[in-house]
Amino acid sequence: MQKWYQIFQRNTGISPYVWVVFYILPFYYFSSSSTSHIILGTAIILVFFACYVLAFVSKGWLIYFWTSVQIAISITMTLLFSYMYFSIFIAFLIGNIKSKAAFTTLYIILMVITIGLINYGFVSQNPVFIKQIPFILLNLIGVILLPITNFNRNKSDRLQVQLEDANKKISELIKLEERQRIARDLHDTLGQKLSLIGLKSDLAGKLMDQYPERAHAEINDVRLTARSALKEVREMVTQMRGMRLEDELLRIRQILKAAHIELTLEGDPKLEHTSLMNENVLSMCMKEAVTNVVKHSGATACSITIEPSRKELTLRIQDNGVGATGENGAFRGNGLKGMKERLEFVNGCMELRSDQGTTLVIKVPNITEKPNEEVGP
Repeated sequence: MQKWYQIFQRNTGISPYVWVVFYILPFYYFSSSSTSHIILGTAIILVFFACYVLAFVSKGWLIYFWTSVQIAISITMTLLFSYMYFSIFIAFLIGNIKSKAAFTTLYIILMVITIGLINYGFVSQNPVFIKQIPFILLNLIGVILLPITNFNRNKSDRLQVQLEDANKKISELIKLEERQRIARDLHDTLGQKLSLIGLKSDLAGKLMDQYPERAHAEINDVRLTARSALKEVREMVTQMRGMRLEDELLRIRQILKAAHIELTLEGDPKLEHTSLMNENVLSMCMKEAVTNVVKHSGATACSITIEPSRKELTLRIQDNGVGATGENGAFRGNGLKGMKERLEFVNGCMELRSDQGTTLVIKVPNITEKPNEEVGP
């Protein structure tokens, strides 16, 4: 995000440089003036743009000082040469001020001065001023809209940065909580069983000579305990690693085949634009949905359709069973409430339909790239 004192962002294209035309316009109005007026006008232009740059690179009260100098120069140029387009630069500068109070004050001052100068030009019937009325009206529109647009955009950018910082902190807290959870699970899973294995191994060593049968039984217990611990560790690792949709489909094929339910798959299970977290949630929801089909639907056929798009991924699971009515109502039992909560966590949604069977439609957002924003002037 651009800082408030920066004029242009990087890679903004040609849009900022279009405004350079305003640098040249004063000389057009000097063409019919005397040499002294041309020298004076040129000097004022150079002073204005020096103040313009200083206002952007300064901090604290100096910002308001240089802005006030620019307003005074703009008034002078309007009175001497009927040139009031410096106000568009001042409007852009005011729009980049972060303080709401300072922005409001300077915005009102600029508006009052600009409208006052326009009225003065009409009253004085300056011919140079009258010729450029269409451009002056466009300039007035810019003075009205540009500060508000810049101020709101910069405010939105700052809020976006704060949101990104908050998301990073949340991510770190999630990682910390996950580490603590893993530590607790390892302690509860392995700590007790390893202690038991150590005790039984010591006991088996002591009984080996006098009571070989009891020692053999203890060794068998050690072996069973070790297998149980290994199984729990594998389950823990599987849960931590997450589940790809493609891998989950292999298990679903086996489940449906064992239940004598015909599976029809449409779409590519290899997801390119879906985050691992969203894919993991999809896999869990699909597993729960297929489990419901096997246990409660009485279906003989089940179809799974994967429909990716630019903004979201749609997963449709349909069966030809009894439908989700009555006791199997929407979001009641069968894990549907848990599926809905998982999807809400990743900004997804689900819809349950019951028409000649049950259709469950699950949608999760895809990863999209943000377009580069342009800045003016």
